[in-house]
Amino acid sequence: MKYKIAVMPGDGIGPEIIEQGRKVLDTVSEIHHFDIDWIHYDNGADKYLETGELITEYTLKEIKKSCKSIYLGALGDPRVKPGILEKGILLKTRFYFDQYVNLRPIKLLEGVECPLKDKTPKDINFDVIRENTEDFYVGIGNRAKIGKSKQELEVIRSLYSVKFGLDIDTQGSDIAYQIGVISKKGSKRVIEYAFDHAKKLKKTKVTAVDKANVLDSVYSFWRETVDEVGKKYPSIQYEFNYVDAITMWFVKNPEWFQVVVAPNMFGDIITDLGAMIQGGLGLAPGGNINPHGISMFEPIHGSAPKYKGQNVANPLATIWAGALMLSELRQQKASDAVINAIQDVLKEGKTKTKDLGGNNSCSQMGDAIVKKLKI
Repeated sequence: MKYKIAVMPGDGIGPEIIEQGRKVLDTVSEIHHFDIDWIHYDNGADKYLETGELITEYTLKEIKKSCKSIYLGALGDPRVKPGILEKGILLKTRFYFDQYVNLRPIKLLEGVECPLKDKTPKDINFDVIRENTEDFYVGIGNRAKIGKSKQELEVIRSLYSVKFGLDIDTQGSDIAYQIGVISKKGSKRVIEYAFDHAKKLKKTKVTAVDKANVLDSVYSFWRETVDEVGKKYPSIQYEFNYVDAITMWFVKNPEWFQVVVAPNMFGDIITDLGAMIQGGLGLAPGGNINPHGISMFEPIHGSAPKYKGQNVANPLATIWAGALMLSELRQQKASDAVINAIQDVLKEGKTKTKDLGGNNSCSQMGDAIVKKLKI
């Protein structure tokens, strides 16, 4: 079996961590008798600054035609205005391939120091399922100066399209606004994914996140959909947490959670907190998943441009993201082998990058994972 994988190293430390991820995945693929054919794409800050190009329809169509998945390093560069690369490459790719699930395992591994007092790996082991294409990240909003104006905004998705025609009459101050959109179809499919995920893992509880007590028009709609879906899974208990409350319980009682499902913006926020309680961003992988199409896997940390080229970044989040990709490609034994190798290296404690309290390099950490795989 051969898999063509689009690889986008991106910016900053991206090329270094992707190099280690590829090294590990090439090793495990050889051990488990399948091949990976890496198709390189140089989309990122350097290309944008040189050509003005972010990611084109041609590139996306080429990936769709030939590749099974996408392996992404990191995006972001101080030479480029914040948001341009993220919107023009990351979000455009997510929307193009309709990667409506963001999967984030929150798992404390043995050998990793937890910032929470007396919490151990048995206490921090749950998954967050974040809706990945809607909410306030649909990217529609604008500004209006004092006076009257007309504005038209549009959201186009594979499931639906919606247009907003706004007659604005502003008095007293210029304003800025952002419109969040969630749909019944968009909410239902990610909530169903969360319940199916819980069922597959033999979990008994799903926790849904919202802020329905204040943003009731949007998030009461979300709650109604959770109720609708949850009734179809009698073996799985479900509950609701407001987003501010769940951040508190992540810190105080993370052992309460098994599978968490959240709208896009709140999911983005709580998964960064999840990364911290599992030991830091260097250990936090993410998957942007279309269960019936092309998915994209990445570390959730940024490009850390000040460490570019220094070979000091922790590649474990990227390597773990590669394991998530293998699972989605139905190479579960290989995926488990990579995660077990990560766990063994951390538990042994001989190889640690700077963020883990050690002095080993990025490439030395990659070598340590490869060595464990070969045992």
